[in-house]
Amino acid sequence: MPEVIDSGVAYLALKAAQKLYGKAPAALQVDEFERVQTMAQKQYQLETRVLATPEARDAMVPPSTVQAAMQEIRGRYPNEDDFAGDLAQNGMDETSFAAALEREMKVEAILEKVGTRAESVSDTDVDLYYQYHPEQFRRPETRLARHILITINESMAENTREAAHQRISEIAARLAKEPQRFEEQALKHSECPTALDGGKLGDLPRGKLFPQLDKALFELEAGEVSGVLESELGFHVLRCDCITEAGVLGFVQAKPHIRKVLEQKRKRAFQQAWVKQLVEDKSGQAPRP
Repeated sequence: MPEVIDSGVAYLALKAAQKLYGKAPAALQVDEFERVQTMAQKQYQLETRVLATPEARDAMVPPSTVQAAMQEIRGRYPNEDDFAGDLAQNGMDETSFAAALEREMKVEAILEKVGTRAESVSDTDVDLYYQYHPEQFRRPETRLARHILITINESMAENTREAAHQRISEIAARLAKEPQRFEEQALKHSECPTALDGGKLGDLPRGKLFPQLDKALFELEAGEVSGVLESELGFHVLRCDCITEAGVLGFVQAKPHIRKVLEQKRKRAFQQAWVKQLVEDKSGQAPRP
Protein backbone atom coordinates (compact mmCIF):
# COMPACT_ATOMS: atom_id res chain seq x y z
CA MET A 1 0.00 0.00 0.00
CA PRO A 2 1.56 3.36 -0.99
CA GLU A 3 2.64 5.91 1.55
CA VAL A 4 1.09 9.37 1.68
CA ILE A 5 3.90 11.93 1.59
CA ASP A 6 2.21 15.33 1.72
CA SER A 7 0.87 15.97 5.21
CA GLY A 8 -1.97 18.11 3.85
CA VAL A 9 -3.16 15.23 1.71
CA ALA A 10 -2.60 12.84 4.62
CA TYR A 11 -4.88 14.97 6.80
CA LEU A 12 -7.63 15.01 4.16
CA ALA A 13 -7.20 11.26 3.56
CA LEU A 14 -7.60 10.63 7.27
CA LYS A 15 -10.84 12.62 7.36
CA ALA A 16 -12.17 10.92 4.21
CA ALA A 17 -11.34 7.45 5.53
CA GLN A 18 -13.13 8.13 8.79
CA LYS A 19 -16.16 9.65 7.05
CA LEU A 20 -16.56 6.97 4.37
CA TYR A 21 -15.45 3.84 6.19
CA GLY A 22 -15.09 4.69 9.87
CA LYS A 23 -11.44 3.54 9.73
CA ALA A 24 -7.94 4.97 9.59
CA PRO A 25 -6.25 4.92 6.15
CA ALA A 26 -3.85 2.17 7.28
CA ALA A 27 -6.83 -0.13 7.98
CA LEU A 28 -8.42 0.29 4.54
CA GLN A 29 -8.61 -2.31 1.80
CA VAL A 30 -6.63 -1.52 -1.35
CA ASP A 31 -9.66 -0.27 -3.31
CA GLU A 32 -10.86 1.76 -0.32
CA PHE A 33 -7.41 3.28 0.12
CA GLU A 34 -7.22 4.24 -3.54
CA ARG A 35 -10.64 5.88 -3.43
CA VAL A 36 -9.71 7.85 -0.29
CA GLN A 37 -6.39 8.96 -1.79
CA THR A 38 -8.09 10.14 -4.98
CA MET A 39 -10.64 12.14 -2.99
CA ALA A 40 -7.93 13.65 -0.78
CA GLN A 41 -5.79 14.66 -3.76
CA LYS A 42 -8.74 16.33 -5.50
CA GLN A 43 -9.76 18.12 -2.31
CA TYR A 44 -6.22 19.31 -1.74
CA GLN A 45 -5.98 20.67 -5.28
CA LEU A 46 -9.29 22.48 -4.87
CA GLU A 47 -8.21 23.98 -1.57
CA THR A 48 -4.96 25.11 -3.19
CA ARG A 49 -6.98 27.03 -5.80
CA VAL A 50 -9.19 28.54 -3.09
CA LEU A 51 -6.11 29.67 -1.18
CA ALA A 52 -4.72 31.32 -4.35
CA THR A 53 -7.74 33.57 -4.86
CA PRO A 54 -7.78 37.29 -3.97
CA GLU A 55 -10.32 36.44 -1.26
CA ALA A 56 -7.57 34.55 0.58
CA ARG A 57 -5.28 37.56 0.97
CA ASP A 58 -6.76 38.84 4.22
CA ALA A 59 -8.26 35.56 5.45
CA MET A 60 -6.58 34.72 8.73
CA VAL A 61 -7.02 32.12 11.44
CA PRO A 62 -5.91 33.34 14.89
CA PRO A 63 -3.23 31.07 16.42
CA SER A 64 -5.42 30.75 19.51
CA THR A 65 -8.19 29.22 17.38
CA VAL A 66 -5.81 26.61 15.96
CA GLN A 67 -4.43 25.90 19.42
CA ALA A 68 -7.92 25.44 20.84
CA ALA A 69 -8.81 23.01 18.03
CA MET A 70 -5.57 21.10 18.58
CA GLN A 71 -6.25 20.90 22.29
CA GLU A 72 -9.77 19.58 21.70
CA ILE A 73 -8.48 16.86 19.37
CA ARG A 74 -5.59 15.99 21.68
CA GLY A 75 -8.09 15.62 24.52
CA ARG A 76 -9.72 12.68 22.72
CA TYR A 77 -6.60 10.60 23.41
CA PRO A 78 -5.61 9.05 26.76
CA ASN A 79 -2.14 10.59 26.61
CA GLU A 80 0.34 12.48 24.42
CA ASP A 81 2.11 9.32 23.25
CA ASP A 82 -1.12 7.87 21.86
CA PHE A 83 -1.84 11.13 20.06
CA ALA A 84 1.64 11.32 18.55
CA GLY A 85 1.55 7.64 17.63
CA ASP A 86 -1.75 8.00 15.81
CA LEU A 87 -0.43 11.00 13.87
CA ALA A 88 2.74 9.12 12.91
CA GLN A 89 0.72 6.14 11.73
CA ASN A 90 -1.14 8.50 9.40
CA GLY A 91 1.94 10.22 8.01
CA MET A 92 1.95 13.32 10.24
CA ASP A 93 3.46 14.84 13.35
CA GLU A 94 1.99 17.57 15.56
CA THR A 95 3.56 20.37 13.51
CA SER A 96 2.28 19.12 10.16
CA PHE A 97 -1.10 18.24 11.66
CA ALA A 98 -1.47 21.76 13.07
CA ALA A 99 -0.50 23.21 9.68
CA ALA A 100 -3.11 21.06 7.91
CA LEU A 101 -5.71 22.04 10.48
CA GLU A 102 -4.90 25.73 10.03
CA ARG A 103 -5.10 25.32 6.26
CA GLU A 104 -8.56 23.74 6.56
CA MET A 105 -9.74 26.55 8.84
CA LYS A 106 -8.43 29.18 6.45
CA VAL A 107 -10.32 27.60 3.54
CA GLU A 108 -13.47 27.62 5.68
CA ALA A 109 -12.88 31.29 6.53
CA ILE A 110 -12.54 32.15 2.84
CA LEU A 111 -15.78 30.34 2.00
CA GLU A 112 -17.53 32.16 4.84
CA LYS A 113 -16.30 35.44 3.42
CA VAL A 114 -17.52 34.46 -0.05
CA GLY A 115 -20.87 33.48 1.44
CA THR A 116 -21.44 37.00 2.70
CA ARG A 117 -21.92 38.10 -0.91
CA ALA A 118 -25.08 36.02 -1.24
CA GLU A 119 -28.29 37.93 -1.86
CA SER A 120 -29.87 39.06 1.39
CA VAL A 121 -33.16 37.59 2.57
CA SER A 122 -36.05 40.08 2.56
CA ASP A 123 -39.17 40.11 4.71
CA THR A 124 -41.12 39.21 1.58
CA ASP A 125 -38.94 36.12 1.07
CA VAL A 126 -39.66 35.04 4.63
CA ASP A 127 -43.38 35.71 4.29
CA LEU A 128 -43.63 33.74 1.03
CA TYR A 129 -41.75 30.80 2.48
CA TYR A 130 -44.17 30.67 5.41
CA GLN A 131 -47.18 30.87 3.10
CA TYR A 132 -45.97 28.19 0.69
CA HIS A 133 -44.66 25.67 3.23
CA PRO A 134 -47.49 25.38 5.77
CA GLU A 135 -46.73 21.71 6.49
CA GLN A 136 -43.41 22.70 8.05
CA PHE A 137 -45.13 24.77 10.73
CA ARG A 138 -47.74 22.31 11.91
CA ARG A 139 -47.05 21.28 15.48
CA PRO A 140 -48.30 17.83 16.58
CA GLU A 141 -49.96 17.20 19.91
CA THR A 142 -47.38 16.44 22.59
CA ARG A 143 -47.45 15.12 26.13
CA LEU A 144 -44.96 16.01 28.84
CA ALA A 145 -44.34 12.55 30.29
CA ARG A 146 -42.64 10.93 33.26
CA HIS A 147 -42.18 7.26 34.03
CA ILE A 148 -41.00 4.85 36.69
CA LEU A 149 -39.32 1.67 35.47
CA ILE A 150 -38.75 -1.61 37.28
CA THR A 151 -36.74 -3.99 35.11
CA ILE A 152 -37.16 -7.76 34.88
CA ASN A 153 -34.08 -9.88 35.56
CA GLU A 154 -34.64 -13.47 36.63
CA SER A 155 -31.08 -13.71 37.98
CA MET A 156 -31.86 -11.12 40.68
CA ALA A 157 -34.32 -12.01 43.43
CA GLU A 158 -35.77 -8.49 43.64
CA ASN A 159 -36.20 -8.29 39.85
CA THR A 160 -37.77 -11.61 38.95
CA ARG A 161 -40.93 -11.08 36.96
CA GLU A 162 -43.12 -11.71 40.00
CA ALA A 163 -41.05 -9.52 42.34
CA ALA A 164 -40.78 -6.69 39.80
CA HIS A 165 -44.52 -6.74 39.21
CA GLN A 166 -45.17 -6.65 42.93
CA ARG A 167 -42.83 -3.67 43.39
CA ILE A 168 -44.32 -1.64 40.53
CA SER A 169 -47.86 -2.48 41.70
CA GLU A 170 -47.11 -1.07 45.15
CA ILE A 171 -45.70 2.10 43.58
CA ALA A 172 -48.74 2.43 41.31
CA ALA A 173 -51.07 2.04 44.31
CA ARG A 174 -49.29 4.82 46.21
CA LEU A 175 -49.43 7.12 43.20
CA ALA A 176 -53.10 6.42 42.59
CA LYS A 177 -53.72 8.05 45.97
CA GLU A 178 -50.98 10.70 45.78
CA PRO A 179 -49.99 11.42 42.17
CA GLN A 180 -48.02 14.49 43.31
CA ARG A 181 -45.42 12.08 44.77
CA PHE A 182 -44.44 10.82 41.33
CA GLU A 183 -41.06 12.56 41.13
CA GLU A 184 -40.16 11.43 44.65
CA GLN A 185 -41.12 7.84 43.86
CA ALA A 186 -39.19 7.94 40.59
CA LEU A 187 -36.07 9.12 42.37
CA LYS A 188 -36.40 6.39 45.00
CA HIS A 189 -37.45 3.43 42.91
CA SER A 190 -37.05 3.87 39.15
CA GLU A 191 -34.29 1.85 37.49
CA CYS A 192 -34.03 4.22 34.55
CA PRO A 193 -31.42 7.04 34.38
CA THR A 194 -34.36 9.48 34.16
CA ALA A 195 -34.93 8.79 37.87
CA LEU A 196 -32.43 11.58 38.62
CA ASP A 197 -34.83 14.00 36.91
CA GLY A 198 -37.99 12.72 38.54
CA GLY A 199 -38.57 10.21 35.75
CA LYS A 200 -38.90 12.93 33.10
CA LEU A 201 -39.06 11.59 29.55
CA GLY A 202 -39.69 14.96 27.92
CA ASP A 203 -42.35 16.56 25.76
CA LEU A 204 -43.24 13.75 23.36
CA PRO A 205 -45.32 13.49 20.18
CA ARG A 206 -46.96 10.21 19.25
CA GLY A 207 -44.70 7.36 18.25
CA LYS A 208 -41.68 8.07 20.46
CA LEU A 209 -42.34 5.38 23.10
CA PHE A 210 -42.92 1.65 22.92
CA PRO A 211 -46.40 1.14 21.37
CA GLN A 212 -48.06 0.03 24.60
CA LEU A 213 -46.63 3.01 26.49
CA ASP A 214 -47.41 5.42 23.66
CA LYS A 215 -51.04 4.33 23.55
CA ALA A 216 -51.43 4.68 27.32
CA LEU A 217 -49.75 8.10 27.44
CA PHE A 218 -52.08 9.58 24.83
CA GLU A 219 -55.14 8.28 26.68
CA LEU A 220 -54.15 10.01 29.94
CA GLU A 221 -55.50 13.38 31.03
CA ALA A 222 -53.09 16.06 32.26
CA GLY A 223 -51.89 15.12 35.75
CA GLU A 224 -53.21 11.57 35.48
CA VAL A 225 -51.12 8.49 36.35
CA SER A 226 -51.39 5.21 34.47
CA GLY A 227 -51.72 1.75 35.87
CA VAL A 228 -48.95 -0.83 35.50
CA LEU A 229 -47.69 -1.12 31.92
CA GLU A 230 -45.19 -3.53 30.38
CA SER A 231 -42.62 -3.02 27.64
CA GLU A 232 -39.46 -4.74 26.46
CA LEU A 233 -37.62 -2.94 29.26
CA GLY A 234 -39.83 -4.10 32.11
CA PHE A 235 -42.77 -2.66 34.06
CA HIS A 236 -43.67 1.03 33.99
CA VAL A 237 -45.96 3.60 35.52
CA LEU A 238 -46.51 6.77 33.47
CA ARG A 239 -47.70 10.24 34.36
CA CYS A 240 -48.84 12.84 31.87
CA ASP A 241 -47.80 16.20 33.32
CA CYS A 242 -49.43 18.38 30.66
CA ILE A 243 -50.84 18.31 27.14
CA THR A 244 -49.88 20.66 24.32
CA GLU A 245 -52.57 20.59 21.67
CA ALA A 246 -51.72 20.28 17.98
CA GLY A 247 -51.53 23.61 16.21
CA VAL A 248 -49.70 25.79 13.72
CA LEU A 249 -46.60 27.76 14.64
CA GLY A 250 -47.43 31.42 14.16
CA PHE A 251 -45.57 33.58 11.66
CA VAL A 252 -44.00 35.77 14.35
CA GLN A 253 -42.55 32.69 16.07
CA ALA A 254 -41.47 31.05 12.82
CA LYS A 255 -39.92 34.16 11.23
CA PRO A 256 -36.43 34.02 12.84
CA HIS A 257 -36.05 30.34 11.98
CA ILE A 258 -37.21 30.84 8.38
CA ARG A 259 -34.80 33.74 7.87
CA LYS A 260 -31.89 31.69 9.21
CA VAL A 261 -32.75 28.71 6.97
CA LEU A 262 -33.05 30.88 3.87
CA GLU A 263 -29.81 32.72 4.63
CA GLN A 264 -27.95 29.43 5.05
CA LYS A 265 -29.39 28.03 1.81
CA ARG A 266 -28.44 31.14 -0.17
CA LYS A 267 -24.98 31.23 1.36
CA ARG A 268 -24.34 27.55 0.49
CA ALA A 269 -25.67 28.00 -3.04
CA PHE A 270 -23.43 31.04 -3.59
CA GLN A 271 -20.39 29.23 -2.19
CA GLN A 272 -21.04 26.20 -4.41
CA ALA A 273 -21.41 28.40 -7.50
CA TRP A 274 -18.17 30.21 -6.63
CA VAL A 275 -16.26 26.95 -6.18
CA LYS A 276 -17.72 25.53 -9.40
CA GLN A 277 -16.53 28.56 -11.35
CA LEU A 278 -13.16 28.29 -9.65
CA VAL A 279 -12.80 24.70 -10.86
CA GLU A 280 -14.00 25.52 -14.36
CA ASP A 281 -11.89 28.66 -14.75
CA LYS A 282 -8.86 27.62 -16.82
CA SER A 283 -7.10 30.92 -16.36
CA GLY A 284 -6.46 30.44 -12.69
CA GLN A 285 -8.07 33.79 -11.91
CA ALA A 286 -10.65 34.12 -9.16
CA PRO A 287 -14.27 33.74 -10.26
CA ARG A 288 -16.70 36.61 -9.93
CA PRO A 289 -20.26 35.27 -9.70
